[in-house]
Amino acid sequence: MLPNQPIPIITLPLFPELDRLLLELLQSLTPADWQRPTLAREWTVQDVAAHLLDGNLRTLSMLRDSHFGEAPADASYAGIVAYLNRLNADWVRAARRLSPAVLIELLAQSGREYTAYLNTLDPWAPAAFAVAWAGESTSLNWFHLAREYTEKWHHQQQIRAAVGQTAPLMQPALFQPFIETMMRGLPHAYRAVAAPVGRLVQVAVTGNAGGLWELARTAEGWQLQPPGAATPATTVALAPADAWQLFTKGLSALDARERAQVAGDEGLALAALRMVAVMG
Repeated sequence: MLPNQPIPIITLPLFPELDRLLLELLQSLTPADWQRPTLAREWTVQDVAAHLLDGNLRTLSMLRDSHFGEAPADASYAGIVAYLNRLNADWVRAARRLSPAVLIELLAQSGREYTAYLNTLDPWAPAAFAVAWAGESTSLNWFHLAREYTEKWHHQQQIRAAVGQTAPLMQPALFQPFIETMMRGLPHAYRAVAAPVGRLVQVAVTGNAGGLWELARTAEGWQLQPPGAATPATTVALAPADAWQLFTKGLSALDARERAQVAGDEGLALAALRMVAVMG
């Protein structure tokens, strides 16, 4: 790692384990399980599984094979979100023609190719797509990979929540890289929050799989820093199950506030509870 570069979040070795757990889960589901509703709005378990397949195929097509297909007409953040939402909806609707067995087979094959491609990337080279929810206009590949990990993690967890099998992804080895990546979005979430220089906010995710993050208001803006001895103006503590749902739009800020433990400046806490670490 070169001087002044951010500490990377290592996720690449975890993709095969995520895929193994996903395939094991999907192979155990009953026909009724595949039609259960999920936290992903109108999507069923089958729809979310199809969306995960789309993620594999889209990465292989665009990044490995340089086939980008239809380009968004509007390159703004809102325009790209609308474009992605339409692509996702079109794919999921068409994939309802596929059987669970076909989806599992395609996920297994494409998952292997997807991970093989990720292993060809230089982690310190510029990524093809920036992590926009963290406020970046350009990102390094290691952060792109971490973002991809959060996508695979939270969509699998949506399936698991629907069938009551969330525990495997909550183990520290899998959850900590997920939540650490989410928290890299905090400075961007606070970008419009006014506070004196030196003001501190701490966000905690409880339990042995969680952690503690400190956000400081500097002359340049809000920045993450290692937790220190100074007393924060605000502390926000979330349970792991609430944290992953909140930051992926599965739990509203209002509901999260009722469950969170907040001390200090209530206004400073709200920005953390409104953070969204997915495109949307």
